Amino acid sequence: MCRVISGPVKHPRPLRALFLNWRDTRHPEGGGSEVYVENVARSLAAAGHDVTIFCAMYDGAATRELVDGVRFVRGGTKLSVYPEAVRRLRRGEFGDLDVIVDVQNGIPFMSRAVAGNVPVVVLVHHVHREQWPVVYDRLRARVGWWIESQLAPRLYRNCAYVAVSDRTRTELAELGVDAGRVHVIHNGIEQAPGLDVTPTPYPHIAVVGRLVPHKRVEHVLRAAAILRRQHPDLRVSVVGDGWWSPRLQQVAAALGVEDLVDFHGFVDEKAKHRIYASAWVLALPSLKEGWGIVVMEAATHGVPAVAYRDAGGVSESILDGTTGVLVTGDEQDFAQALGSVLDSADLRERLGDAARTRAEQFTWAATANAFADVLQEVSGGQVAVVPAPSGHVAHRSEDQVSP
Repeated sequence: MCRVISGPVKHPRPLRALFLNWRDTRHPEGGGSEVYVENVARSLAAAGHDVTIFCAMYDGAATRELVDGVRFVRGGTKLSVYPEAVRRLRRGEFGDLDVIVDVQNGIPFMSRAVAGNVPVVVLVHHVHREQWPVVYDRLRARVGWWIESQLAPRLYRNCAYVAVSDRTRTELAELGVDAGRVHVIHNGIEQAPGLDVTPTPYPHIAVVGRLVPHKRVEHVLRAAAILRRQHPDLRVSVVGDGWWSPRLQQVAAALGVEDLVDFHGFVDEKAKHRIYASAWVLALPSLKEGWGIVVMEAATHGVPAVAYRDAGGVSESILDGTTGVLVTGDEQDFAQALGSVLDSADLRERLGDAARTRAEQFTWAATANAFADVLQEVSGGQVAVVPAPSGHVAHRSEDQVSP
């Protein structure tokens, strides 16, 4: 169901909300999940609510700081942040709360076990079934999958969920989560900044995201080795960083494509959008995405995307044959799909124009409004947020019930 948000809703007092997320956007491994959380949190804070995000520490980070009205509290590491959050909840260090948002990136924070009467909303970007054996050894992968697929659905069985795609909602239902408790709220997107940048005169593929194994950037590198035969002036821009970066550079060298691949590392927003605007196509070979925020970021510049059909929410962020190409098959098919887009200016223009038009439908204000509706349902009060621009919609699933 799509609801037009006409304006803010009054609330008798500020809502006290705690978001538990293992990273923030400035964390070296921060990604789309963190962008989602912080945009929603900022909108709530702008409407006068008391919002805290608890996340892991990293080098150079402050243990406490206020950013755009949102209080950031950091503690623990990539894994110890979970028990640290439980410890602080037990000790009441976050004060009186009206609602907790438990962001489940594979492993939840187990907040329901210590939340008492405080309602908990579980935010899930995607189910990690395929990622556990890629990222961890066999034992840890089995334990992680057991926590995600068995323990979490039982612990949070009476809680409301938010999923960022219908695909994620379906996968949660397959784990035993009551589909009627899962609210689908898609990502918003910032519209492209005004840049004096046009697509390069040579074929240009952009890859944007964290450099970790399940992003499968190797697929693009191997595709480049094939495509350069027909496009000797091909360039590939890899934007992002991560612990898998040295391995990817080794793969590029082994394939003999290091001369056409630019590893940019982390870049600021303006530099990222300049690369989007100069690209002919976005390649997203990920094993799994909840939605694929980079798809919409590229779309704001009229750049179509190529991804695998079975990679989760990208089957919703990309409309196959309309705003991009969804590949059913293997790496060879992925390379062919990229080649088809590079080969046809007419195809790129048609897909890119449709992608830009569709991206205009998604805003963070609309996402925040829809999320606030869920918080209102579970907390029993009305939650004010920043009004969405006229004509924009918040996307929520049709058959939802109050928890």
